[in-house]
Amino acid sequence: MYAYSRSVPKLWEESIEAHRHQVRDAILDAAAKLVTEHGRRSVTMSQIAEEAGIGRATLYKYFRDIESILHAWHAREIAVHLRQLAEVRDQVSDPALRLEAVLQTYALMVHRTRGRHDMDLGTFLHQDEHLAHAQWQLHEMIRQLIADGAGSSHLRDDVSPDELARYCLNALNAAVGLPSEAAVLRLVKVTMTGLRST
Repeated sequence: MYAYSRSVPKLWEESIEAHRHQVRDAILDAAAKLVTEHGRRSVTMSQIAEEAGIGRATLYKYFRDIESILHAWHAREIAVHLRQLAEVRDQVSDPALRLEAVLQTYALMVHRTRGRHDMDLGTFLHQDEHLAHAQWQLHEMIRQLIADGAGSSHLRDDVSPDELARYCLNALNAAVGLPSEAAVLRLVKVTMTGLRST
């Protein structure tokens, strides 16, 4: 009886926390949808609350304004992308193929963002403090993969992994302007050619 009575509050707390996550995700999804459709400056907190299916009072318990919602949405998107890249990395054992798989996934992510946001939202999101940390994490992941490849003689070792990671990320950011995924894959191949040991 004692064990049962102690487990009930814990289950209750977990249920409340799960509900909070659901409401928060609904808010972020609603804001992203409305901003994509109407632009950042045209969306109101009332519209977000209505789209999320909650009251304005509930919305203000989670976020103080639209900017804080968009920062939270962006942080969630970044975390998802970094997790996806880590999953891809962990599925391949060969150092060169592992790097190529991560670069390909990253380039396709960059390409798929094309046209998703208007200029105003893009400028706003690129001032996000989460972006600098995420860029550092991404750079570190690529740098380590290059170092692993160079250490096993699969990739060149005459240039530092740090410089080569910058080369990769700068080259693959061009994927945003490419006309097709086939073009993105060609860009990845050309980038990999520059990394391979001769």
